[in-house]
Amino acid sequence: MITKYIKKAAKGVAYLLLYSSTPLLLASCSDTWDDHYEGTVAGANDGSLWEAIRNNPELSNFTSVIEATGYDKSLGSSQVFTVFAPTNANFSKSEADELIAQYKLEKQTVNDADNTVIKEFVQNHIALFNYSVSPSSNDSIVLMNGKYAVLKSGALDNSTFQLTNQLYGNGVLFTVSEPVHYSANVFEYMRKDAELDSVRAFLYNPWFYYKKFNPASSVEGGIDELGRTIYLDSAFVQRNDLFEELGEINSEDSTYWMIVPTNDQWRLLLEQYEPYFKYDTRIGNQLTVGTLDSLIYTNTRMAILKGTTFSRTINKNIFAGVKSSGIDSVYSTNAVLDYNKRNTMWGNNFNYFQYFNPLVSGGVLDEADSVSCSNGRVMKVHDWKLNELQTFNRWIVVQAESAGSIKEISTSVDKNGNIVPLANNINRSVTNNEYKKHVWNNSFVEFQPTTTSMYEITFNIKNLLSNMGYDIYLVSAPAAAADSNAVDTLGTKLRCSLKYYDHDGKAITDLLTSKHTPSLTQPRATSAGIIETKGTEMDYILLAEDYKFPVCTYGVKEDDPEVRLYVENRTKNSDMNDGKFNKVTRIDCILLVPHGTLQLVDNLGEYVSPQYQGMPGVLMFPHGNNLMYYYMFR
Repeated sequence: MITKYIKKAAKGVAYLLLYSSTPLLLASCSDTWDDHYEGTVAGANDGSLWEAIRNNPELSNFTSVIEATGYDKSLGSSQVFTVFAPTNANFSKSEADELIAQYKLEKQTVNDADNTVIKEFVQNHIALFNYSVSPSSNDSIVLMNGKYAVLKSGALDNSTFQLTNQLYGNGVLFTVSEPVHYSANVFEYMRKDAELDSVRAFLYNPWFYYKKFNPASSVEGGIDELGRTIYLDSAFVQRNDLFEELGEINSEDSTYWMIVPTNDQWRLLLEQYEPYFKYDTRIGNQLTVGTLDSLIYTNTRMAILKGTTFSRTINKNIFAGVKSSGIDSVYSTNAVLDYNKRNTMWGNNFNYFQYFNPLVSGGVLDEADSVSCSNGRVMKVHDWKLNELQTFNRWIVVQAESAGSIKEISTSVDKNGNIVPLANNINRSVTNNEYKKHVWNNSFVEFQPTTTSMYEITFNIKNLLSNMGYDIYLVSAPAAAADSNAVDTLGTKLRCSLKYYDHDGKAITDLLTSKHTPSLTQPRATSAGIIETKGTEMDYILLAEDYKFPVCTYGVKEDDPEVRLYVENRTKNSDMNDGKFNKVTRIDCILLVPHGTLQLVDNLGEYVSPQYQGMPGVLMFPHGNNLMYYYMFR
């Protein structure tokens, strides 16, 4: 859950740490000098790589940058390197001076590991270990900054060699005609494109992007008087907690495509989504005001970005360049591929974070500007095509039989002073084939009264968005779903109400009556809230239409959920005596669906014509004899 990242931000953890400015000296290579050499190598020269670079007048501009950034110490040590040094012919003094000035400017606020001059220039011209070329060379090597480069007989990538295979005491020197091109990865590209400043500000926020101490790579120096380890040299690793949600988009060993909105699209999406994430002060008091602010900030922005990243591992066809006719869908890194797990998380048949026909007109990748990166592509979009109904704005399906769905069943005190429930809840599995796939998750709960008194069941409702119009359904099942020989065909009488809190923490209780279903000509609930269920078929009861909660609980771990639905059994003894109703309540689930996405279809034709049935984005839910509900992303 993203909440764990928010808690870090709210506590004000200091993620921006200070580090030593000395470049990291890695362990010496144990290979012999001849291990990598295939062709003729120049005889070993006296001195170190640094001495060779410093003493070459054609490398004076490169020398000045190396010395200013402190890498002269590394190249003059016993460590083993291969250096690709650009000559002055195409790397001028003014360019070198500009890099030095940039390095000094960044050094005031960032560590050397994050300094763009070191990462994108110095380390982009150095590889660990010794490499040489021969006439047949065509190798992929890793530069010191983790970038991959192709080493051929006459060039490193597109930088042509002037001198090759110059062997010195601690490595090999090449000179190149021009600086080696730095290719940004997907994450790095965000801070290079002025049209993506808004996304960059979020992904590079130090709440999430920080250095983490790595004791395993640090050098221990003993124990202090309090028993704490003293480190002579502390090592850190760069962390970005958002990558756990998006994927390792800064990894050079993985390949990703990422859909990224331009600044104008980002602003429009924030304006649209921010009303959905209004948390009340009661939550703020529980989690601290700082956490409340960070919930709003983080969840609004993750609503935009979650579901925008695609890995080659699970989308091989589209990464291989298969034409649009061969791509029926793509899965983002947030998609759940396992059907059973997906069904447990979201309910029957929901394929969130899976996008159909992505390359056709209107598809999520349609009209995107594709920017090549070292580990994939940034798909920059000026017209946002991702539908919120396929990402964060999901159905809330409260399965009656799921753990945590039922908060409590009303109780009474017996003559012995014991507290006893007024109804027992019994899980029923669907055994009647006629109802399989009609009952959500093929199971429901039967509430059997223990006395002649009326009783009440309280359900927990979680992960609500604020100011989002929900259509709220209570779904009941007949006794015949669990037993085809069942003789109980009576319905029951219910009354339902919601309880939640407003922005100021004031409790609101709302009886769900006919006023909440304005589009229905014959509302199921009376003005007193009484609903008569059907005991012979699956029953979708619309409790409220386009209902908006003023506060959000999305992404909050709630031990005691704030939003509750109360379902009272209001069947009287006289109703039972008349043989019209009974007091047994059978509840399949409670649905809170974005307004208008669940429609009633008569004979499968009024809303969804036959050619669209079964197509992606259209889900059919059988109901009654010849009625069916459908759900369409629209």
